[in-house]
Amino acid sequence: MKTNISLEEARTILLENDTPMIREYINLQDSLDRVVSENIIAEENLPPFARSPYDGYAFRAEDTATATKEKPVILEVIEEVPAGAFPRKRIISGKTAKILTGAPIPEGANAVAKYEETEISGNLVSIFSGFKPGENVVPAGEDLAQGEIIARKGMVVSPPVLGLMAALGISRIPVYKRPKIAIICTGDELLDVSEPLRPGMIRNSNTYTLAAYCREIGAEPIVLGTVRDRVEEVGEMINRGLSEADMVITTGGVSVGDYDVLGEAVANIGAETLYWKVEIKPGSPNLTAIKNSKVILGLSGNPAAALVIFHLLGVPFIKKLAGYADYLHPQIKVMLKNNFQKASPRRRFLRGKLVIENGAAWMEITGGQGNGVLRSLIDCDILAEIPPGSGPQMAGSKLQAYFLK
Repeated sequence: MKTNISLEEARTILLENDTPMIREYINLQDSLDRVVSENIIAEENLPPFARSPYDGYAFRAEDTATATKEKPVILEVIEEVPAGAFPRKRIISGKTAKILTGAPIPEGANAVAKYEETEISGNLVSIFSGFKPGENVVPAGEDLAQGEIIARKGMVVSPPVLGLMAALGISRIPVYKRPKIAIICTGDELLDVSEPLRPGMIRNSNTYTLAAYCREIGAEPIVLGTVRDRVEEVGEMINRGLSEADMVITTGGVSVGDYDVLGEAVANIGAETLYWKVEIKPGSPNLTAIKNSKVILGLSGNPAAALVIFHLLGVPFIKKLAGYADYLHPQIKVMLKNNFQKASPRRRFLRGKLVIENGAAWMEITGGQGNGVLRSLIDCDILAEIPPGSGPQMAGSKLQAYFLK
């Protein structure tokens, strides 16, 4: 077992232990925010035919080469093509078809004049300027050409992707199954949300926060509840989580106190602890263990410490488990908007909100940075890194940050 390792080494160890992902097909209407399990390719052009973007007249551009305001070219209307209909007649020299927005371009035609730019007399239309081939014509495949990739393996289905698949008639979507994440809280001091406060007790918030974050990134949380600080009970609950889920997350009992029993509980059930403690603040006391190829991620019981590690280590792992192609946090350079007065002998991550001002990226600290300050995660979308051995950071200091969204 490794101890006191870097964040990067912990992340590498964790990501090396993902399990094979299961694939399934789901209905199009259920596919929003799901992760695509194979490349989806357009089997037809979109639009499937050349069409008119305007109400007007379709003709051969070559017929209008000599057209001017003084000497317009006059063409005979031989057909009307509304949207949803298909042209019956071919356009030849001297002929035109009245065409409505979205209707297919008749065979032989290669240009369209807007209705308001022409003059009509009976079945004759006057064109007052020359047109080039393709002018005012939306070509087949303008949006997507047959054979193009609509969605790549590992991409999350967004509303535009969903719309394109609908336009192409794709009603069943190949996706990865949502990974199941078992969540366990340990601690004799914890009450459920429905229980009244008692002296020396606190309500369990970590379960609800972690479950919500899991749902947000496309996983299915399985809340197993709270267990007392007893080695056997914690071990039994972890084994239950391993049997019901693809990963187990625990909070609490991961430090070195008399009631921090997670390490012993993990060993008792035959799991291998891969590391314990990461050299950062907050959240240093955490561990990763493995049993039957499934990961156990043990987090601090302090809400902010637990959630910072969850973001930095848990989220990339769960995203990889869920099939995301891009599962690591994007990084961004930011400048501090606030002074941060504490020294940082250990590598530290500040919770903050990204603010763009005059084209520059700033981070506004979102509240107190103590290990237990959950409120600082409200509006937090970046974690900014202060290198180890640093003194206080003044407003304007430049920091590397992890973007959480």
